Amino acid sequence: MFSKSKINEPAQKPAEAKPAASENRLDSARPDALNTEFKASAPKAKPPASVLSSDLHVTGNLKTTGDIQVEGSIEGDIRAHLLTVGEGATIKGEVIADDVVINGRIVGRVRGLKVRLTSTARVEGDIIHKTIAIESGAHFEGSVQRQDDPLTGNKNAPKPAAPAAAAPAAPKPAEG
Repeated sequence: MFSKSKINEPAQKPAEAKPAASENRLDSARPDALNTEFKASAPKAKPPASVLSSDLHVTGNLKTTGDIQVEGSIEGDIRAHLLTVGEGATIKGEVIADDVVINGRIVGRVRGLKVRLTSTARVEGDIIHKTIAIESGAHFEGSVQRQDDPLTGNKNAPKPAAPAAAAPAAPKPAEG
């Protein structure tokens, strides 16, 4: 408002023609530029991980596009970008994340692009991954399956196999 009143006064325009013109450009550009700069810097500045402390027990599902660090216990499914399971943490449910680092215990299916079981990890369930690392000392009971897109679920895995099986089966009955 202050700069608008300066711009609207005719006496100040001739005296400060260049500054007023530049102020006008800057003032009109400043809100957009500041917002654009702020918006541009906001995605670059990654928010800290949400931490569920060791004294916290959650019953229910968790879903975020950010990062979660679990130190307590969770009974439910988790969907996140990066999931870090602390040494004392226990998760009973399905875990789906781009990156999964397991230091504690998970009872249930783990789906991730990158899955890492550290030496203190205990997993009871299937792991569906794109890349996996299992350190010496980790305990794991279940199956491991590699998929190019493990985050989508089981629905996509059988579909390519079913049409492939159906295609050869269809010509055989037609020929016979």
